[in-house]
Parts: sequence; structure tokens; C-alpha cells
Amino acid sequence: MLSNIFITLALLIVSAFFLSRYFTLPKNIWLLFIAQPLVMAASPVIVFIGGILSTRMASDPSLATLPVTVMILGVACGAIPAAMLAKNKGRRFAIFTGYSVGLVATLTAMVSALIANFELFVFAGLLFGISTSFIQQLRFAAIESIKDDKDIPTVLSILMLSGIFSAFLGPEIAVVAKDWLASPYGYAGSFLVLAGLIVCAMIIMLNFKNTQIESHQQVGDTRPLSEIIKQPIFIIAILSAAIGFALMSYLMTATPLSMHQMSGHSLHETKWVIQSHIAAMFIPSLFTAWLVKRIGLKSLMLIGTVIYALVAVVALSGEQVMHYWWALILLGIGWNFLFLTGTTLLPQSYKPSERHKVQAINDFIIFGLQATASLLAGWVLFKAGWHTVVLTSMPFIAILFAVTWFYYIKDRKKATNKAAKS
Repeated sequence: MLSNIFITLALLIVSAFFLSRYFTLPKNIWLLFIAQPLVMAASPVIVFIGGILSTRMASDPSLATLPVTVMILGVACGAIPAAMLAKNKGRRFAIFTGYSVGLVATLTAMVSALIANFELFVFAGLLFGISTSFIQQLRFAAIESIKDDKDIPTVLSILMLSGIFSAFLGPEIAVVAKDWLASPYGYAGSFLVLAGLIVCAMIIMLNFKNTQIESHQQVGDTRPLSEIIKQPIFIIAILSAAIGFALMSYLMTATPLSMHQMSGHSLHETKWVIQSHIAAMFIPSLFTAWLVKRIGLKSLMLIGTVIYALVAVVALSGEQVMHYWWALILLGIGWNFLFLTGTTLLPQSYKPSERHKVQAINDFIIFGLQATASLLAGWVLFKAGWHTVVLTSMPFIAILFAVTWFYYIKDRKKATNKAAKS
């Protein structure tokens, strides 16, 4: 319903107002909180209808996940340029570059839907990905806006919390505006509305200010990247975020196709599952900062890994709507814990003068793996079915558990030794 879209937007503004009264944080954080859901709404739309629309436009149904895969590949390809542009021109310039690419992407997707051109839709997916690579860098802009590193989990939780609104905006716009513009298979109007949201986000971000980093921090000695990536803390941070993101994308990309195209569940049921999943990715942010303070990052990472194991158990139990729903809910919660852990640990691996190149390689690895997982999802699903998709995720859950357990034991020993010395 159209009213749901307006209610979601109103709740976004009200939430920003009350949170800003409770948390004393820089203005940049609240601008990002409001603008992010407006531009991030495109991702749920591509995930939700990308495969469905592609099966109607593509000659080969197994290519249905290609737009989503190309979108994620675009994120990986754009990660390094986005970080370097932010370094050379500032975060504000990079933000508007990313938003501009996103605007072109929505209009390209609209045209592709109007003329039912699959190749053009895939190209739009690439542009969406490049735009997203700039948006993903904003979490680092938020980290740079605060002075105390202890506030990092809180700031990340607040930004991730804003994703709840994109979870509802995206799929709702996809369904409500589906036929606002006449097109062979629908959804052209959905992309037009997304373009309008991006324009609104650009207006909001006119008030964003570049953060001034201390000059001695910017020009300090830098280590070779080969030395930085050998650090255990970097490896743990990257694997937590990368495997967590890749497995989430692998199962999430396959879900709409498995539910709607193969299991025959309705479009509204599929929308509900995807919306619930994306909400589950961000709702835990209400309490993850508190959890970090109570149990620490090591325990949060371990819990996230255990939740991923539960996802596999639930997903293998059946293919009814509730099986998909519970599996995707758990998948979202596990992703939240693992991604927040990885992002919070990453700054511990670099000096301020090294931040841009480390952030660039971090996002390149994360979204490169995510793109690979997304591409494989469609191929495995159509060749071997949903259960095989789930089974092939289990070795990576085992790897994640091994890394998590290493970090957990290492951190426990460090804490024990520190207590013994005191």
C-alpha cells in the first residue's frame, strides 16, 4: 500500500529525531541515518524482483540471478575507486558521485523494464553495484566522524539500524509502483520512484561536512599492504565480514527464485520473507552495541557463527513458507553480528594514514566473494535445487567457525594473561 511507504518515511524521520536526542553524536551521523535508507532501498528491490523480472526477459532461466551478481560485482569493482576518490577529493565528493551513479542506474533499469531488455537490465545492475560501493564507504566516514574508538560499535549499530527502513521501503515500492508505468512485465514505475528517493537523499546530504583528520595522522609512515594483511586481526576481521556477507548473499539471492519460481509460493509471501530477512539484518542493531559492551566482540562473532549453522538446519527441514522465513530471519541476525564484528575489528589493523587503502582492499575482498556467491546461487539452484544450495554453504560455515574459535581462544588467553599480571 502507498500509505505504508509514507508511514515508513515518517518513522525514519521521527527515529532520527529521538535518537539524536539520546545519543550525542556528530550531525554527519544523523544525515547518514536519514539518507542511507533512501538510496539503499534499491538493493532490496533488485534482490526481490531482479530474479523474477529476469526470468521473463532472459532467454536462459539460469541467468536469472545475473543482475544481482553483476550488481555485487560492481560493488567489488567500485570499492577501490570509491576509497581512492574519498581520499583525494573527500567523502562528500565521493558521496555525490555514488548517488549520481545510483540515479543513472535507476533510470537505466526503468528503461530496461519499459523495453524488456535483459542486457540493459544487467548493465543497470552493474551501475547499482558501483553506486553501492560508494555507499558502503560511508560506514568508514561515520567512524572518522567520532573521536572515541569506544563509540564505533554504537555508531555502526545506529547506521545499520537505518537499514530497517530500506528493508520495508524497497519491496513495498516494488509492489506498489509496479504498474505505475506501462511495461511488458511491470516494475518500470518502481525504478522511477527509487530515482526520486535518490534525489531526496542528495538534497539531504548537501549538509554533510568532510571530517578533518589530524595532519600528522594523514602523513604518518605507512606499511606495505602485504604486511598489513598478514596480521591476525586483519584476517579475522576480513573473514568475519566476507564469509558472513558471501553466505548471506548466496542464500538470499536463491530464496526468491526457489520460493516463487520453483516452490510456487505467492509473490506477496516471497516479499514478506525478503522484507523480514532484510529487517532481521538491521533490527539487532538496536542492541548489538550493548551486547558488545556486555560480552565482547569475540562472543558476538561466535554467536553469529552458531546462528549461521542453525540457518542450514532450518533451511534443510522443508520448503514451506515458514521454513524460508525462519531461515532468512536467522540469516539476517547472523549477518548483523558478523558484519559488525568485522567492521569494528578492521580499524585495529591499520594506522590513520593507511585507512583508505585498507578499507579499499577490505571492501574489494568482501564484495568480490559476495559476487561469486551470488552468481553460483542461481546456477546451483537450477541445476541441483534448494537443498544443495544450503548443503554447499556448510563447509564455509565450518571455516567461519574455525576462525571464530581461534579468535575466541586467543582473546580469552590475552585477557587471562592481562588479569594475571595485574
